[in-house]
Amino acid sequence: MINRRTFGRALGLGAGGAVAATLVGTPGPAHAAPVPEQRAGVADPAAPEPRGHGAFPPLKTVRAGLLEIGYAEVGPAHGPPVICLHGWPYDIHSFVDVAPLLAAEGHRVIVPYLRGHGTTRFVSPRTFRNGQQSALALDVIALMDALGLEKAVLAGFDWGARTADIVAALWPERCKALVSVGGYLVVNLAANLRPLAPATERAWWYQYYFATERGRMAMEDKATRHDLTRLVWDTVSPTWEFDDATFERTAAAFQNPDYAAVVIHNYRWRLSLAEGERRYEPYEKRLATRPVIAVPTVTLDAERDPFTAPGDGSAYRDRFTGPYDHRTLKGIGHNLPQEAPAAFARAVMDAGRL
Repeated sequence: MINRRTFGRALGLGAGGAVAATLVGTPGPAHAAPVPEQRAGVADPAAPEPRGHGAFPPLKTVRAGLLEIGYAEVGPAHGPPVICLHGWPYDIHSFVDVAPLLAAEGHRVIVPYLRGHGTTRFVSPRTFRNGQQSALALDVIALMDALGLEKAVLAGFDWGARTADIVAALWPERCKALVSVGGYLVVNLAANLRPLAPATERAWWYQYYFATERGRMAMEDKATRHDLTRLVWDTVSPTWEFDDATFERTAAAFQNPDYAAVVIHNYRWRLSLAEGERRYEPYEKRLATRPVIAVPTVTLDAERDPFTAPGDGSAYRDRFTGPYDHRTLKGIGHNLPQEAPAAFARAVMDAGRL
């Protein structure tokens, strides 16, 4: 039986945490290990995390803007909503152990497949399979409208963190609080034309691969796509000992018919090698000014993520002007929510109380 005391310990909330609610669908682990006490803004996830082979309840779909969005939902229907947004090359299962922790504290947790992933589909075959940043952010706004959510806590990593950042920056009235792995990830096309440090460029090898026709063909080929994405998992999460079944469960989401097109456009657009759509130009112009984020925010850095900027969050601190906390997770790689679910869930709970 999952109870308030167990999850209060796992999230570091203590006896004063919110009353636990019954999970919708299959629950996660029955006993979650406590996260060690934070010191100087650093969360040390050395203790065992509640990871395993949990499962989501049957997925739902909703018509939202240009998409039929497939999503998992866990927790009480009228609880304060949290939307968890995954990255590439990942899927909703990055949050399979986070969601029950938050649901047990009374939250309605919604985990959608981003466009081009899993059970999410474009409504029209004529819609351009666009992967640019503002398109993904507007997908989240459309999802919230479709579900009747006026405001939610937004939490994500990789593509999901960028998407959450943009919603928080451009539509702060829709974002109660923000958890962003990697900090301020809004793409600046002009800045992306300039070279980075060689070690950083090396970590982005697939971005340049996708700029070639060989890279596009690799993403369209089922076998090559499988091996490429598995290599990314291995290299960007060097300390995460996941098994084959964990990867294969997520890799099923890459069979979406629009996956290759959305991924290739996303990375080519970032390097100004592919055009965006005119409908998104007003949003991209606003994002080019690097707007600040004023909503309550917790930023998380993963110590072993090759994309984590040096300086313990200092590189982007000036972009967050509201209530704020920053944490570095030692020994954790890029897929932070799945590698350290209790620490991620605690950040969500804490952001909502800043």
